[in-house]
Amino acid sequence: MKFFQVLALALLCPFALASCGGEDDSEGGDAPVIKPMGKGVEFADPFIMLDGGVYYAYGTGDTGVDVYTSDDLKMWKPAGRALDRSNSYGNQWFWAPEVYRIGDRYLMYYTAEEHTCVAEATSPLGPFKQAEHKPLFENEKTIDNTLFIDDDGTPYMFYCRLNDGNNINVVPLSDDLLSVKEGAEPTFCFRQSQPWEVEPVNEGSFVIKHGDTYYLTYSGNGYTNPGYGVGYATSKSPLGPWTKYEGNPIFQYPRNKDVGALEGVGHSALFRDKEGLLRIVFHAHYRKGIVHPREMYVSTVTFSDGENPVMTVSQDDMMKCYIK
Repeated sequence: MKFFQVLALALLCPFALASCGGEDDSEGGDAPVIKPMGKGVEFADPFIMLDGGVYYAYGTGDTGVDVYTSDDLKMWKPAGRALDRSNSYGNQWFWAPEVYRIGDRYLMYYTAEEHTCVAEATSPLGPFKQAEHKPLFENEKTIDNTLFIDDDGTPYMFYCRLNDGNNINVVPLSDDLLSVKEGAEPTFCFRQSQPWEVEPVNEGSFVIKHGDTYYLTYSGNGYTNPGYGVGYATSKSPLGPWTKYEGNPIFQYPRNKDVGALEGVGHSALFRDKEGLLRIVFHAHYRKGIVHPREMYVSTVTFSDGENPVMTVSQDDMMKCYIK
């Protein structure tokens, strides 16, 4: 950038050049993160649900879970506290909430003090409450839970066990979705095993079925690592065995002309938008070298044709979420 261009930019943004938007021409993960003007949605471990023509976003909180609403996925409005610690097990560390509509009730699965919990409400805005303040796994630390209901109606909970590193497991749930199925034992899915996974962390799972194959997306490496990224594994059954895609990670150090280069991308979830497109929501580090506050982004997911479809996350469609 020539001197007079830098000077003009400095006059427009006297306090921080990095706060002005624009295209970054540097290459690779070392490129600075571009921060367009405007305040982003500061959600770690985000989740988005479409209900009644409105998008609802939930994210990690200290003493509870807040909710935002949007009509277009880009601009979001704070809509209050969906779950407060007074209505739940635990006093702090309310992580990775996911909300599902089941008939006329809404269920929130989340972590409180490193224990998996579930709470109910009659509205996506809450208030979500636990009838009995206790976790699903009382004697074991678990985080990053996600619900998957198979075609035959069987519900499963995928989650991360904090034993020998962070590894992903699955267990069937009871018919009311509020507890582990009586007599069911956890089934191990996988742990750190690929070269890009430099830390013993596989977490943030999410499962969908495409054709006759189950796809389990997950995040590898610790969340503070700039190389935090997304991979996936496939199986012919929710109980496995699961095989990691050889081309992992499918999403790491993404960049495009609108948001620049991001690092620390992960803890993603999938959802369908109003047009039926498969979308992914994820968080990224605030900027290069600064983890917090993590911010929420959305992109598009596609599958290739053929016998073994490959899942791809678009970098071109990647957009940042802003507060109205």
